[in-house]
Amino acid sequence: MEGAPWDYGMELIPEDVDRIGDELSIGFKRYPELADVGIKRWVNGAFTFAPDGNPLVGPVGPRGYWVACGVMAGFSQGGGVGKSLAEWMVHGAAQADIFGMDVARFGLHQSNKEYIRQTTGQFYARRFVVTYPNEQLPAGRHVKLSGAYQDMDAAGARWGNVWGLEVPLYFADKTFEEPGTLRRPESFPIIAEECAAVEHAAGLLDISGFSRFRISGVGAKAWLDKLLACNLPEPGKVKLAPMLAEDGRLKGDLTCFNWGDGSYWLMGSFYLREFHMRWFRDHMGADVQIEDISDVMNGFSISGPNARKILKKISDTDIDDLKMMQCMTADLGLHRVRLARLSLSGDMAYEISCVANEHASLRKLLLQAGADLGLREIGFMAMLSMRLEKSIGIWNAEFTQGYTPAMTGLDRWIAWDKGDFVGKAAAQAAARPDRVLTMLEVTATNADCAGYEPVWKGREIVGITTSGGYGHRLGKSYALALVNRDLAALGHDLAVDVMGERRGAKTIAMSPYDPRGTRMKA
Repeated sequence: MEGAPWDYGMELIPEDVDRIGDELSIGFKRYPELADVGIKRWVNGAFTFAPDGNPLVGPVGPRGYWVACGVMAGFSQGGGVGKSLAEWMVHGAAQADIFGMDVARFGLHQSNKEYIRQTTGQFYARRFVVTYPNEQLPAGRHVKLSGAYQDMDAAGARWGNVWGLEVPLYFADKTFEEPGTLRRPESFPIIAEECAAVEHAAGLLDISGFSRFRISGVGAKAWLDKLLACNLPEPGKVKLAPMLAEDGRLKGDLTCFNWGDGSYWLMGSFYLREFHMRWFRDHMGADVQIEDISDVMNGFSISGPNARKILKKISDTDIDDLKMMQCMTADLGLHRVRLARLSLSGDMAYEISCVANEHASLRKLLLQAGADLGLREIGFMAMLSMRLEKSIGIWNAEFTQGYTPAMTGLDRWIAWDKGDFVGKAAAQAAARPDRVLTMLEVTATNADCAGYEPVWKGREIVGITTSGGYGHRLGKSYALALVNRDLAALGHDLAVDVMGERRGAKTIAMSPYDPRGTRMKA
């Protein structure tokens, strides 16, 4: 908890045979010869653990100070840690995407001693235990809560955790239990119902789990124009905003809002808040103020064909003319909110941001307004299914520090004809990628792709999935994948390994759900 003493070296801890007696007996049963050989020497040394078991690498404190510690498996990890740290120090970035070791994956709240005690203890106890993708672990939880947390919890929300914040995964009866599995979970039909609500009526999703940065000052526009690879949105508009590193690879997939009052917002992944703030500080411009307002602003997304009808029942602001990728300040009942038209679901959608202490009352207002229009609360598992049907990529899956804009399709949002911006020259000079992002329809039964499964053409590996899942509105299993360029076109018959079984896959057009975008532009 306090860290190792500065004079700590190769000292060992006295052996405690009774503590590992059960494990020893199992070892002797498995290898009977050990009973004759015996134990010559006991080695009981200290382990060093971060909360997630990964090393801590990167710049800390004053400029020029770096850290590389928490390397639990020194022999197997030490070489890679040293190589990556040296590349980062000399070239400004590691060759590989090492976010899993980056100190910026943690925030100040995760330096709390009780948090460290709970999470490191949990990791050590489960070091050789399978953690299922649908399994939620208890350590360090229920600290950051959105304003409507208690009410959503009472309504049956089942929670996940993103960088300390509890986020709803789906809503279920209090008696429902979700066992861990690598296959389709027990919540599968519940998530299907939530997706159907969005398709046919409306779904309400707590979107407090997105980061929000407020950018202001007389130098804000010039700074953002240099930092982001897109053209900046005009007042009252929204732009998808790729952010590049100096080497031309990706550094972020953000959304930029121009509120028309001289201020901008950047929204992105909640767990990248420290990572992005470090990048902003390292590239700070003159006369710019950056505020991380993620903890003081909460919000909801309302998606579905009835979304506008619901908002019009409670709005004093004319929202009829608010089109896709536009934003405004609006009044909903007693609430003055930030309102934007953008959609992750592929259906008509509005994103509403409010101050945290109005989150609960805003939820109540929206649910009351939508009661006769089929409004239903949904969680992020439904949203992940729907974004997959629209081929919308997400960070740490389709987009990472190791990928280029040309590999992932983000290059279509880059304004190559504007002035200089971070990473422009390197991105333009980059070689044509061997693999590009494509959409696969997978012949799956009781399990779906999750990401990092090999993609095959005959006996040759020709790609790797980046994410996958079940598209409940279309009733099909999908995956996004980086595949060899010559196989990315439509109609190629491929295969994917899903849970150790070779499954057929076919390349299809992006955005299989409402490919023309008619529903979300309605």
